[in-house]
Amino acid sequence: MERFSPIFLISGVITFLLGFFLQGALPMITLKDMPIKTIAEVAQNPPAEFYQLAEDYPAEFSRYYGEPNPESFAKAIKLGKETYIAEACWHCHSQFVRPVSHENLRFGPVSSADEYTNEMNLPHLFGTRRVGPDLIRIGGKRSNDWHAAHFYSPRSVAPYSVMPTYPWFFDAQQRPNEKGLAMISYMQWLGSWVPREESETIYNVGSMPPHANPAEVQ
Repeated sequence: MERFSPIFLISGVITFLLGFFLQGALPMITLKDMPIKTIAEVAQNPPAEFYQLAEDYPAEFSRYYGEPNPESFAKAIKLGKETYIAEACWHCHSQFVRPVSHENLRFGPVSSADEYTNEMNLPHLFGTRRVGPDLIRIGGKRSNDWHAAHFYSPRSVAPYSVMPTYPWFFDAQQRPNEKGLAMISYMQWLGSWVPREESETIYNVGSMPPHANPAEVQ
């Protein structure tokens, strides 16, 4: 067997280099000229929920984001994604509807590559678990108040949820602070690029009464 050792070594090195080229270098070479939208570009058309957020929490919104416009929306969703990553939300939520196990019946149309060619989806947060629902098309499925209540006390709107509470997304008056508003904006951005009629799912859509305080929903 010893006389075959050099062959095994050379074969191993060749396999490693081939794998590195096919899975590392080749994608970089073929995709390096693919246009990637900037955060400013994807934020040009804020969803209606962002403007509603400014109406629901005017003092807080004005303090952190000023007026609802593409610039403030870009700021909010950027912080929202950074917070989403920092809080490890990706550990329990995926952002990729796969073409298996009838996932399209649960979460909407199978994800397409063009949905990820922007700075907001780099790095990709595909995820691997389904502790919570897939979120790539969550935008518009729930109201702003629902998301606020869900972050403050998940089981107040989803009785069997295992999601932890996030009281640090709220101020002393239990209203969304900068991160809270950013997380709601980010949730409403996800999937906003898909026409609503094309992204129908079987989510059990529910909402709180307008302007409801999340602390009051127990």
